[in-house]
Amino acid sequence: MNYPRLNYIIAFLLAFLAIPNLQAQSNSKINSQKEARIDSIFAQWNKPDTPGATLALVHNGEVVLSKGYGNANLEYSIPNTPSTVFHIASISKQFTVFAVLLLEKDGLINLDDDIRKYVPEVPDFGHTITLRHLANHTSGMRDQWNLLTMAGWRMDDVITKEHVMKLVSKQKELNFEPGEEYVYCNTGFTLLAEVVERVSGKTFAQFTAERIFKPLGMKSTLFYDDHERIVKNRAYSYKPHPEGFKKSVLSYANVGATSLFTTVEDLSLWVLNFKNPKVGDKALIEKMNTEATLNNGEKFGGALGQMVNPHNGLFQIHHGGADAGFRTYLGRFPEEDFAVIVFSNDASFVSQRTALQVTDIYLEETIAQKQAENPSQQENPDMDNQKLERFVGEYELENMGIFTVGQDKNGIYARPAGLGRSHLRALSEMEFKVEGEDATIRFIADGNNEISRLEIQQPNKVLKASRRLDFDPKSVILKDFTGTFYSEELSTEYQLTIVDNQLVAIHARNSDIVLKPIKKDTFEGDKFFFREVVFTRDVNNQVKEYKVSNGRVRNLKFHKVGN
Repeated sequence: MNYPRLNYIIAFLLAFLAIPNLQAQSNSKINSQKEARIDSIFAQWNKPDTPGATLALVHNGEVVLSKGYGNANLEYSIPNTPSTVFHIASISKQFTVFAVLLLEKDGLINLDDDIRKYVPEVPDFGHTITLRHLANHTSGMRDQWNLLTMAGWRMDDVITKEHVMKLVSKQKELNFEPGEEYVYCNTGFTLLAEVVERVSGKTFAQFTAERIFKPLGMKSTLFYDDHERIVKNRAYSYKPHPEGFKKSVLSYANVGATSLFTTVEDLSLWVLNFKNPKVGDKALIEKMNTEATLNNGEKFGGALGQMVNPHNGLFQIHHGGADAGFRTYLGRFPEEDFAVIVFSNDASFVSQRTALQVTDIYLEETIAQKQAENPSQQENPDMDNQKLERFVGEYELENMGIFTVGQDKNGIYARPAGLGRSHLRALSEMEFKVEGEDATIRFIADGNNEISRLEIQQPNKVLKASRRLDFDPKSVILKDFTGTFYSEELSTEYQLTIVDNQLVAIHARNSDIVLKPIKKDTFEGDKFFFREVVFTRDVNNQVKEYKVSNGRVRNLKFHKVGN
């Protein structure tokens, strides 16, 4: 018997069901108008041909909203859902700290132990580096990713723990004496994970699974220490391209600083553990959340594996992450018993800004009340072009090259060496907000009311820069700086040569780096990992070496080889 109409209906239903549902799984217990406003934030990442995001909000001990937007996999049009597994990059660090604190609670280690007690491969720099220093970014160690990039590695290479450890073992100097400064450092968390392995006798992935993830019911969470391992329901990362999107490949096989795979659903369980611990206890969590201090007793907005900064008058403990095309953020607001979790697999996604936009909607009444009690500084709308011109110029940031303040039709902007520009929005006659960043710039005038320096105020530090004096780059004899330069610490070399009247550093694997003279024997590189290059000369006035700095690596030496 023939059933043409029935066959047509079945075919139609099958075709309909095959259409990707970009919000296939959603759990909502919030006001529908607020939910619609939140959805609008993610609109550009909720299309059939784009990567996307996942979101979870936790309030008063329960998940009040969880959603998926866009695609986890563009090749197969698989949608993101709250159960999609993401690589969450540096949010991993708080789990690494938690694992260390569990071992301390077991009486097996102490945060104030010397790292060399457990990992003797770490060189003796003449100063004690404690586990605490590593956990709050005050160790002075150079950052592993910057070192690898300087050595010619690509971030889509297979990078194992062994690669990082070998690089660490060859270091000759620290950036600064431990405890004197805060400088973000991924190396410390690779070392902390290694401590957990050596003390527990288990791999870091095994230890965290047994002691953290399984007890909390985080069934889709793991530390990814094998780049060939298959993980079901995972998202892949992408980067924008003129033709649409391209894959942003990630092949890490190292853990501690990064490489946690999880879902917004699972991370919600982690958030709930801070209030009512199933794993650890309140004393452990209080230690983890306590703001760290420098040797001089000053706080810098950091805690163990986390950051501590206010947002719109609300106390916040948070961390973000960025690897390949993954962009992630976890912000906890303990006083409001609220947390926001945002993951994305699009490199253009700004996770912190997006997460805080969501927070502003969900907690708008609370924020309005806080602001009414403590009125914040208002924007100054009267800054005309003539007033802005006085700030335009170049400012010298120590170890980080030239910080440029320029002007265009939209006002003034800031551009750090090797990075893009960000426009500045006036808060007062001398202070500006950096758009898209959690930072402000305060300009300072001298006795003649001329702008002489500036301060960049970030949540965790203040960077100071003096206005650069006039310098004629044509006065530099580029030929003096040519030759082959080798770094023992990186086991790599760069050939410095002149191309089109510019000094260029050439590496076998890195793209060419153009070095621009900014003062006598000092150059600025056009790549973030070669921000400042300072040459030194011998008694015969011949260039003998240079030191490279880029913020997270300072004064790494390259000596000249051959004639």
